[in-house]
Amino acid sequence: MKRRSAITLFAGLLATFTSFTLPQHKPLAVRKADVIIYGGTSAAVIAAVQVKKMGKTVIVVSPDKHLGGLSSGGLGFTDTGNKEVIGGLSREFYQRLYQHYQKPESWKWQKREEYGNKGQGTPALDGTNRTMWIFEPHAAEQVFEDFVKEYKLTIHRDEWLDRSPKGITKKDGKIQSFRTLSGTVYQGAMFIDATYEGDLMAAAGVSYHVGREANQVYNETWNGVQTEVFQHGHYFKANVSPYKVPGDPSSGLLPEVSADQPGAKGSGDHKIQAYCFRLCMSNHPDNRVPFPKPEGYDPARYELLARVFDSGWRETFQKFDPIPNRKTDTNNHGPFSSDYIGKNYDYPEASYERRKEIIKDHERYQQGLLYFMANDPRMPKDVQEQVKQWGLAKDEFTDNGNWPHQLYIREARRMKGVFVMKEADALGKTEVPNPVGMGSYALDAHNSQRYVKADGFVQNEGDIGVHPDKPYSIAYGSILPKEEECRNLLVPVCVSSSHIAYGSIRMEPVFMILGQSAATAAVLSINNKISPQQLPYQKLKEVLLKDKQRLTL
Repeated sequence: MKRRSAITLFAGLLATFTSFTLPQHKPLAVRKADVIIYGGTSAAVIAAVQVKKMGKTVIVVSPDKHLGGLSSGGLGFTDTGNKEVIGGLSREFYQRLYQHYQKPESWKWQKREEYGNKGQGTPALDGTNRTMWIFEPHAAEQVFEDFVKEYKLTIHRDEWLDRSPKGITKKDGKIQSFRTLSGTVYQGAMFIDATYEGDLMAAAGVSYHVGREANQVYNETWNGVQTEVFQHGHYFKANVSPYKVPGDPSSGLLPEVSADQPGAKGSGDHKIQAYCFRLCMSNHPDNRVPFPKPEGYDPARYELLARVFDSGWRETFQKFDPIPNRKTDTNNHGPFSSDYIGKNYDYPEASYERRKEIIKDHERYQQGLLYFMANDPRMPKDVQEQVKQWGLAKDEFTDNGNWPHQLYIREARRMKGVFVMKEADALGKTEVPNPVGMGSYALDAHNSQRYVKADGFVQNEGDIGVHPDKPYSIAYGSILPKEEECRNLLVPVCVSSSHIAYGSIRMEPVFMILGQSAATAAVLSINNKISPQQLPYQKLKEVLLKDKQRLTL
């Protein structure tokens, strides 16, 4: 009896142990829609609205908890170029912001008359509505959430693509489904990658490029390494030593200066333009919080900035661009500023864990920069007193310490698709085939590296600003993978473009334009039971024009 009891007890314990150590996995959740959109950017939301308007089902799978990407993440001083080429739902976004700022309750920290007519825009294409191109982050996010509510969009947030080989299922050149890290599977007839990184595109086996092409690749002038080219004010105008002991190479380099040579002018490399956070600051005493002192703060990290001020530089506040309610969209400006030069090269291909490290590193760098400017005795007193009048806007990004939730990913992967947009296209010198939208902004690339010149002084490289002859059209083929690579995917953000052409295309209004066009093509392809690559352009053009997209001048 004792032996049987012991055996029975052992068996019971084994069963109990097994039940805890070898749990039964729940069946994977499978969610289906006609169109699956991956991303939480402005392009993702606009694409989803268009799918719904055309009568198809859609699911937005968003890694982000907050929708809108940079449009709601601090970039409120919109880079527009010629506003007349911004049509469709992209223009409606800015019209809704205009309507928001007509309400008296939208002006909490400033009288509307004090702000004046900045950003009030130009008449809409129909001549009856108006637009607001300059706005607060929370106002933009609310517009995106209004779209979600009005169109009853299905959004699954904090859902991250499983980027392992098992994360995506393809058959006969078409994506069948993809899986997220939560184990959920998303099935659709058409897919849209609306991320800044192009993760779904890459997982689907679509060709892409990271970095700067040599000029000879596409017969360009402003691609590749651009040493001694200064088209903005983001360079060292005076001779500044990069060494810990000025003029002494044996003392070692200061932080934030690379020991690598910049490369031959016009040559290609793996480097990408710098990222930063577009900060929303306030100078209202009741709506500002002091710039935080980041973990591990070391003032020596900003010695190069102190030397810039020692040289007489005084352009600190030139990109404290005013937005409503005594706030700013603060962007990079000058030789040593919020752009964290050279610290993002591995971001496009990096794991999620590594990307989080890079984002945190950018945050610490930029917070330390602000803390240094507001508190360090090395700062000129006249500048420091002005800096102290500013702080992070207390009523923005309230769940993230008033810090933007989106790093400015100016460029990551770029697809190699059916048509590659090149420098001449983005300068308005060509007629591209089958246009699905327009751009007009300058070829705008930020610095890619900070190096030591042969004369022993420091300099930046990569900052380009070349204006187009006229607004230009963007080819349908630039949002299409090659058909042999994927036959049911469209890519409206990481478009098929050279580095320098992307410098113009990469603007938020354009991403929304291309998001709408991609969604239109996706639905028409489903309706006609063909791939987007085989969709007759005339069918697409008719719908785009009906929906007030601008395709040509």
